[in-house]
Amino acid sequence: MGDIWIAVVLGIVLGLTEYLPVSSAGHLIVVGTALNFTGPKATCFQVFIQIGAISAAVVMFRHRFIGLIPFISVPQEERFSGWRGIILLALTTIPAVIMGAIFHHAIKTYLFGPLTVAGALGVGGVAILVAEKFKPEPKTFKIDDVNYSHAIKIGLVQCLALWPGVSRSASTIFGGLFCGLDRRIAAEYSFVAAVPILTAAAVYDLYKNWSLFNTSDLPFFLVGLAVSFVCACLAIKTFMALLKTWTFVPFGYYRIIIAPIIYWFMS
Repeated sequence: MGDIWIAVVLGIVLGLTEYLPVSSAGHLIVVGTALNFTGPKATCFQVFIQIGAISAAVVMFRHRFIGLIPFISVPQEERFSGWRGIILLALTTIPAVIMGAIFHHAIKTYLFGPLTVAGALGVGGVAILVAEKFKPEPKTFKIDDVNYSHAIKIGLVQCLALWPGVSRSASTIFGGLFCGLDRRIAAEYSFVAAVPILTAAAVYDLYKNWSLFNTSDLPFFLVGLAVSFVCACLAIKTFMALLKTWTFVPFGYYRIIIAPIIYWFMS
């Protein structure tokens, strides 16, 4: 399958980028290509180690996920809970699931390449700078005040992230910002909403490609998963702390800078 160090490198890349508005899929495609780690099994490995990042979000926001369990008693002011919270996440998840299922083959065939990723990173970087300048003033400062309209709009914007390089995190965070969510609340909702959509994508890909795996791959996969979990926990904690004083502008410039580098290096 490959040397363990490749699993470590890709685990680090995924863990550090999954929840940042820079596109984890884009970085994985580029790094995987640079390491000559490509093909169907490599793509499945990249999906599999997302389980580590998913687990990190569940651990870091465990209070929110425990509150989503129906019939669990929570304080009355915690409205992002129980069936209401589940419906909110479903409304955010369903549009991308439907679009992903319809266009899965086309996305895998035509959009999973370094050059298409470079284009999406550059355009996305410009979009972040423009969005930061023209976003509305925040009106929602608690995740418990996220409503069904917010959830649907964020879910529709999330569909843009089906193009690798756009970034699921960027699309959902800025979808939240343009719905009037505060910066930190938009990020928190994005992280929590990542769990169902990433889980659906991972389960679907693993189901479709289960025959590619064998027991000798297990150590390689588990190392990547563990590394991605640790790095994702660190990234979430650091990112939420930075948002107390940072805007998303540095991430926009980062994307613009690396886009031509990736195009030059990979073409």
